[in-house]
Amino acid sequence: MSANILDGKALAAEIRTQVARAVKQRVDKALSVPGLAVLIVGGDAASQVYVRNKRRACAEVGFNSFAHNLDGNISQIELLSLIGALNSNPDVHGILVQLPLPAHIDEEAVIERIDPAKDVDGFHPYNVGRLVLRLPRLRSCTPRGIMTLLARTGVNLEGMDAVIVGQSNIVGRPVAMELLAARCTITICHTRTRDLPAKVRAADLVIASAGRPELVRGDWIKEGAIVIDVGINRRDDGSLVGDVEFDAARERASWITPVPGGVGPMTVATLLQNTLQAAEMADALIS
Repeated sequence: MSANILDGKALAAEIRTQVARAVKQRVDKALSVPGLAVLIVGGDAASQVYVRNKRRACAEVGFNSFAHNLDGNISQIELLSLIGALNSNPDVHGILVQLPLPAHIDEEAVIERIDPAKDVDGFHPYNVGRLVLRLPRLRSCTPRGIMTLLARTGVNLEGMDAVIVGQSNIVGRPVAMELLAARCTITICHTRTRDLPAKVRAADLVIASAGRPELVRGDWIKEGAIVIDVGINRRDDGSLVGDVEFDAARERASWITPVPGGVGPMTVATLLQNTLQAAEMADALIS
């Protein structure tokens, strides 16, 4: 077989259109325009690209964008103070601090300083805890985007054996909670996992998010499995590959995401959905 391609780029474009329509409706009703503050500390090249894409997406859907390009030597106290000011600003509905941060900044302290109601990355312990309790509010962007992609397949996930390769707080752990809520049976794999190939071969659904190029070999994929490749790895020649050996896996899977053009665009589109949701939550508090 040759797998169906889960086109994240096309689905993300649909989501942006839906968000833009919702923003226009808000404006027509004299409601506030959703505002997203994006903070980047230092001049990391990859982070600059990610932030530029996020700001472009904000402009496309009609959000107000608040850009904060901060010196890499900013103190933690100054950064936390800025976040506090943004927490208090009613024009800002979402706050995103681009990671990673410089070594002298405590990332956890920064994440916890963000008002959970404005935590559009879904990283705050409050929002993670609500997801664990099956009371989700603002959900981590990449995992939520993955669930949107999976919904597009039309496949019922209940009862599936799902294997997640990678245990990060950004993808692996929250997507495990998303899949558990969808009634999958989940296995989280990591660097100490014994016989990773055997575990992947038994999976109906594979989420690869280890950050290692083509770690998951094509012949590990069970016939008819769904494969979601979160990895984005750059080769020496500048080309991008995922965490899955795509061509070989495509011959065995029923659905598979490409790299690029799969999960990546969905992360940014979901950020827009979260920011719109945060604005709607703020409306509810006012009313």
